[in-house]
Amino acid sequence: MTLFDGTFLTRGAPGYEDARLGAVWNERKPDRHPDAILLAAGDRDVQEGVRWAAARGLRVSVRSGGHSWIGNGVRDGGLLIDLSALDEVVIDAPRRRATVRPAVQGSRFNALLDAEGLVFPSGHCPSVGVGGFLIGGGYGWNSRSLGPACFSVEAVDAVLADGTLVHATDETRPDLMWAVRGSGPGFFAVVTRFHLRVYPAYDRILRSAYVFPYELRDEVLAWTYETVPALSDSLELSAKVAFTPGVPRPTTMITAAAFCTPGHGPEMLEPLEKAPFLHHALRRTERAPSTLDDLYALSDALTPQGRRYAVDGVWTGAPVDRVLDAGRDVLDSLPGRDSFLLWMLWGGQATRENACWSTQDRLYFSPNAVWDDPADDLRHETWAHGALRAMAPVAHGTQFADANPADRPAHGLEPEQAERLERLRRRYDPQGLFRAYLSPEESTTALAAHRRLNTRPSVDRKAK
Repeated sequence: MTLFDGTFLTRGAPGYEDARLGAVWNERKPDRHPDAILLAAGDRDVQEGVRWAAARGLRVSVRSGGHSWIGNGVRDGGLLIDLSALDEVVIDAPRRRATVRPAVQGSRFNALLDAEGLVFPSGHCPSVGVGGFLIGGGYGWNSRSLGPACFSVEAVDAVLADGTLVHATDETRPDLMWAVRGSGPGFFAVVTRFHLRVYPAYDRILRSAYVFPYELRDEVLAWTYETVPALSDSLELSAKVAFTPGVPRPTTMITAAAFCTPGHGPEMLEPLEKAPFLHHALRRTERAPSTLDDLYALSDALTPQGRRYAVDGVWTGAPVDRVLDAGRDVLDSLPGRDSFLLWMLWGGQATRENACWSTQDRLYFSPNAVWDDPADDLRHETWAHGALRAMAPVAHGTQFADANPADRPAHGLEPEQAERLERLRRRYDPQGLFRAYLSPEESTTALAAHRRLNTRPSVDRKAK
């Protein structure tokens, strides 16, 4: 199709199925089929793609890095605009500014920044593209200190629903900038460039890790939960309930990364080193000099490409005994030796008037199911999504990086921000051209199929 510089594929055309499957990083692919896929080569392709879809009454979805666990961009019908070829980086080191395209992976971005003595709070997984990460809020390395990455977005180039390419700043289009900072898949335009503030590189990074036996799980988790408000914001602390090689029962691991600067040094790790249960550790690593590449490698080993994943999570700030009681079904029933429960100690941050990012709390409680056999889909999906229903009494929404509104609806924005976002959507996209959050009707998971089968009227089941 000569209208585009990139590749335009209609359903059934050679290359279409490879593009559809390749748009989802997770090996568990959604059974959804766009009418057409545009592998955009640049801004003009995005503009023409939006106009092409609008002229035919088709809706538009977007893929940047493809790391959405649920494949949010791959929808039935309409046009998928795939931005995976847009991966340019331009760094202005003296001004501590950078311009990045949406498919740029955080690990590559930080490698380029490191050569200039700079850093950015990019996503923990090295293959995450910046597009969805930034629009979804952006919980990255050292975000407790630097803030969610969306706070570092100073301007964007974006294609609107009429095909217009605009350069938006807080001065020229404050509403658009407010929405791009945290609306996730609900954003009503296509960002083709992010203009970012970047930061001086750390003096050094020190990593400590401790593995504790099964019997200490609740004590260890409770201690981290109660301790995090007193810790330095430059110390990133998390725990993980998982199987450890050589240990027959699940263990609890505490991992801490200290991002040292002239104002925050190794002493950040001292509270952890004085924990009352430390002498029970089965294994320990203390103050190991590390780089971002080292941290990326550890993260990548937890969730390598080529496997099947079901991930979900809830924010909570409830008393820790209530959190542990509500989460017991998840904590007690890891579905396989590679699955784990991430206990991410965020602590909380002040929201900002110029960002719709809003739902957060002290703890992010996140089941991560990891497996290979499609026959095991239902069991793992049920653990990751279904078991979280018991967390409802203590839950305070979810984060868009892991949100699965199709199988477990939960809010990713506070009500005031969600209402404002919908008002802006009606103004910027009155015809509803851009797809937003997945609905339960669009889910193609084994869990959704199981629920539909078991909620049919009994007369229908008898008739079969």
